Amino acid sequence: MHLGATLRLLRVDAGLSLRDMARRIGVSSAYLSRVEHGVDAPPTAERLTAIARELDVPPALLMDVANRMSPYVSEYLEDVPGAGTLFLELARRRLSGTQLARVRDFLDAEFPVRGGHSDAPVPALAPLLAPERVVLQLSCGGWEDVLDVVAGRLAATLPGVDAARLVEGLRQRDSESSCAVGGEVAVPHVFLQGAAPVAALVTLAKGLKVDTPDGRPLRLVVAAVDGERGRVRLTRMAHVARLAARGLAERLDECRQPGQVLAVLEELEALR
Repeated sequence: MHLGATLRLLRVDAGLSLRDMARRIGVSSAYLSRVEHGVDAPPTAERLTAIARELDVPPALLMDVANRMSPYVSEYLEDVPGAGTLFLELARRRLSGTQLARVRDFLDAEFPVRGGHSDAPVPALAPLLAPERVVLQLSCGGWEDVLDVVAGRLAATLPGVDAARLVEGLRQRDSESSCAVGGEVAVPHVFLQGAAPVAALVTLAKGLKVDTPDGRPLRLVVAAVDGERGRVRLTRMAHVARLAARGLAERLDECRQPGQVLAVLEELEALR
């Protein structure tokens, strides 16, 4: 998975220049650029936490995209070695996301987080979708065709917004920073002041050869419209990047009905 592409996507959407972000986290612009372009290894957990703080997204999201263990987990395992046995029992039972959500509900009820609060839940993708905005096994000639399809589906949901306007907005945003996050997934998105958040999802019949951070052809496109900038928008994009890192494109490639897509997302998003 290409963490750097996700970091660049979020940084640009947050309105931060490369130099400004580098200054805020105490590194050189050259180093951060190498990370974003996949030349240098992913940052340490501590540095990822600092980046997440500046972007105002949960650090755990970036840790997951980078396939890194949160320092909270590693520190807890050091302090309470017996916890490793419990993790092993969970693994042996092969619990699904929905089943793990039930375990978390039990923990919340019996052992609430100290201080009386926990991180705000990560906004899910599935509620922004509807069967009419899920297109499966699309055959297309290129990236522009994909944008036309998602823009048409999105515009049908947004009163007073035409597809041509959306295509132009999606194209312009992609020109600022590629919306490909790796894992055969792209997340084109556009901001429309006051619009209700909505998404469209497209799987491709054949991998599309476009410029991607990991060199793999594009197989899944998740396009979104947001009416507000800020934490929720960025967190949702980071969440989709995490799903991509967990094999979302492969999971959805087997779906032949929109209902199947929504069911897979419900399972994957049970724990966020």
